[in-house]
Amino acid sequence: MTTIHGKYILLTGGSRGIGPVIAEALAARGAHLALAARSEEGLLATANQLSKFGTKTMIVAVDLSQASEQMELVETVMNNFGRIDILINNAGLETEGAYLDLSWEAIQKTVEVNLLAPMRLTHLVLPTMIAQKSGHIVNIASVAAKIGAPYAATYCATKAGLAEWTRALRLELEGNGIHFSTILPGYINEVGMFAKFQIQSPSLIGSTNPDEVARAVVKAIEKDKLELFVNSSPARMLSVACEISPALGDWLKKILGVVDFQRKKVEKKW
Repeated sequence: MTTIHGKYILLTGGSRGIGPVIAEALAARGAHLALAARSEEGLLATANQLSKFGTKTMIVAVDLSQASEQMELVETVMNNFGRIDILINNAGLETEGAYLDLSWEAIQKTVEVNLLAPMRLTHLVLPTMIAQKSGHIVNIASVAAKIGAPYAATYCATKAGLAEWTRALRLELEGNGIHFSTILPGYINEVGMFAKFQIQSPSLIGSTNPDEVARAVVKAIEKDKLELFVNSSPARMLSVACEISPALGDWLKKILGVVDFQRKKVEKKW
């Protein structure tokens, strides 16, 4: 079992959504945290929440859609902490909408933040991790990586890429002391659009909450779990069906209400 206590962790997306909840779960176990996000105000709020744990916390306001700032982030954390034991790629854009209604700029930015930024940050921290023969990369993907939700095609593409890249890199670096985990949450209530519009996911698909995602991150690190689904069983079964038979998967997404739900989210007919 890997201990989190005393580890130096870089967590992106630490200002809102599930980020602050993950940060608190880690700080409660004695981790020192570098929190990164665009909103300095949000980062300060998260840092204030963590002060009760008596661990080290630093914040870095950064735009992960900019390649130059990705490098600056790692350099800043390394200069302050001296090491990064665990990288948690949590920042992401929930870009939704009919594909042709999205601007190309919005699509590019989503790919940069959701996929290329985690790849770049990992590329930057891996040499040090390999040299110290220990490290853990945790990537927050989504069940959408496995099922392909309509009206979220770009988002699904980035999360699928993130999940499969993690799987490949895990095998490539096996034996180097580096661990990789992928977290696959389903619809997350209490934050984001669910909180803003007070909507509910399809009853046959279910949902999860930020605390469950945070517990999954802790479990992935402590018990070296490769992939963890964080949602009700139907969503997991749907992902399996999509793998076995794409046609069956598409039919089930219609029957279970996923297609209508995604369309209504985009139209905001609540």
